[in-house]
Order: sequence, then C-alpha cells, then structure tokens
Amino acid sequence: MPRPFRVAGISFDHMHMGDLLRQVHDHPEAEIAGICDPDPARMAGAIANFSIPPDRVFTDVAACLRTDPDLVILCPATADHARHVETVAPSGRAVMVEKPFAASLADADRMIAACRASGALLAVNWPLAWYPTHNMTKRLIDAGTIGEVLEVHFYDGNRGPLYHLADKVEVTPEEVARQKPSSWWYKAAAGGGSLLDYLGYGATLGTWFLNGEAPTHVCATAWGAPGLEVDEHSVTVLRYARGLSVMQTRWGTFSDPWTRQPQPRCGFVIVGSEGTIASWDYDDHVLVQTRDRPDVHPVPAPPLSAPNRGPVEHLIHVIRTGAPLHGPLDPAISRTGQRIVDTAFASARERRELPLAG
Repeated sequence: MPRPFRVAGISFDHMHMGDLLRQVHDHPEAEIAGICDPDPARMAGAIANFSIPPDRVFTDVAACLRTDPDLVILCPATADHARHVETVAPSGRAVMVEKPFAASLADADRMIAACRASGALLAVNWPLAWYPTHNMTKRLIDAGTIGEVLEVHFYDGNRGPLYHLADKVEVTPEEVARQKPSSWWYKAAAGGGSLLDYLGYGATLGTWFLNGEAPTHVCATAWGAPGLEVDEHSVTVLRYARGLSVMQTRWGTFSDPWTRQPQPRCGFVIVGSEGTIASWDYDDHVLVQTRDRPDVHPVPAPPLSAPNRGPVEHLIHVIRTGAPLHGPLDPAISRTGQRIVDTAFASARERRELPLAG
C-alpha cells in the first residue's frame, strides 16, 4: 500500500484552515501529518473534528515540518503570508497559501522568490475557483460562446468575517461584537479589510477569464464604519484597452451567500462582444445570452470531477503527476490580481486613478 500523502496545516488565523483540513481528512489517500499554531486553543476544533493525536500538534513551525509533509497549507493573517512562506519554502515542501495572495505585491514577490529558490511548488487557493458556475463560465469563454470578453463585473462578500467559523458554522452577533475590537480582520497592520479580503477574488478570477490580460489603470474608493481602521465596502474600476470593468467588495451583505444570496447577488457578470454570462456563487447553472439566442437562458454547471474538485485533491494530483495548476491557483495569474489589489488600495488612499502597479 503506498505511503499516504502527508499534509501539514500551519497557522489558524484564517477560519478556512478547518475547511481545508477536512478535505485532507476526507481524502482516501491523504493524512494530516501535523498542525501548528502558537495558540493551542485555536487548534482545539480541528483536533476534535479530525481526531488528531497529541504527537501531531505543534506550536513550533520547525517541529511541525519535521513530520515530513508533502504539502504545507498556510492560513496566517494576510500580512504574515510572506514571512510564513519564507519560513517553510527552504524545506522544499510544496506550499499552498489560502487567499488572498499577500498584503502587497512586494510580499507576493518575496513568496515567489522564496519558493523559486528552493524549487518548492507555490499555489494560492481561491475558494471561488472551485465553484462549478465560474468554471463553466471559463469553459464558455474559451469556447468563444460570448466572443471577446469586454467587461468583468464582480460583487462579493459576506455579512462579515467573524460571522462564521470553519464549515460555515454561524457565530452570534453578540460574539462578533465581542471579537471585533481585537480581531486581525479589523487591523490595518495585519492586512484586514474587505478590499484585501475579497478584491483578490475578482481581480484574480477576472484575470483568468481574460486569459491573463491586465488593466492599464485602476481607480478605487473604500468606506468603513466610523472608528474602524479598515474598509468594509470598496468599489474598484479597472481600465482596459477595450473598456471598463467594475469590482465591489462588501463586508455587510444582507445575508451570507452560502445560506441565501443577498441583493446584489454575489458572483460575476461577464460581457462579451457576442453575449453575456451571469455566474453566481453557489448556483448549479449560469445564465447566458448570445446574439443567436438573445433571451437569457440557463446553462447547467455540473459539479467538478476528480481529481479537480477542490484544492487539496487537486494539489495531490499536481504534486504526484506534474500536472499544471488550476488557473487562478497559478502564482502568475494571482500576481496580476495582486497588482490590481495593490493599485486599488493605493488609489482609494490617494483618491485618484493610478496606473497599474508592478
């Protein structure tokens, strides 16, 4: 029987760590080699959910790496992404960083350089990259169904990052209010805010839809409730050679899109020269109109198939076979998204349109 594929999870700052470890736990050929966080209390849920024994629980990264993982999943606060990758990359282990890519383009380039120096694989996971609707949208674009892509419209977010835990377990408003003053999500120095949390989704998948094309200029504005260090709503306009695209991020949607879609709906609308596609998060179909069939009609978006149904399964396949990374997970695509995010952040601060950074 072949050796199980071993995965280590380091840093529980982001609640997605629990979701990713569940994918490891449920994979028939994988095992959790170790988990690590400086605060043992933050690992308690994963220890209980996945029956992780004490000898696989660490507060020291170096000790965790000695468990000989094939893949290291990192879920630190955004501002700590580069430091964590630079710590792990010299081991040569494959690294998957949970979105967003980084707090800045300079940090993203540090991460790319660290992995290149050791030959370690670097992937950036964007959960929206695994939604059947958005994958169907990419297939329709590549098939020429809507012609040349002219505009990408994106609106996404949730009620706020503290309203849910791993597995989308809901948190009460009272507990949210208690945590908010000390949470890294609401600290500027930690990389908090809706723009840094969600614009990378739209910018990265938008770049994927555009086959890697980058905008020339970016103009953004952002708003946060009085007393907050970070934004809760941002609007970004991207100027391309052929027109404009618009992306909004929102902490404070009327409902979480995984329970019921709010209005505006969360997801994408793609406008092409020969048609349009509405690609909503969590749906089982996209809505299409073309010149040959101008009435809006549904096109099924079937579930993804193995070995590409999610990031853990996909990376096991990539590492074992040398297959290419799924589009948005590729650091080259994610780097263009980071260029957009950096420029948007600076534009909102300076209150003017800026040429694309980097």
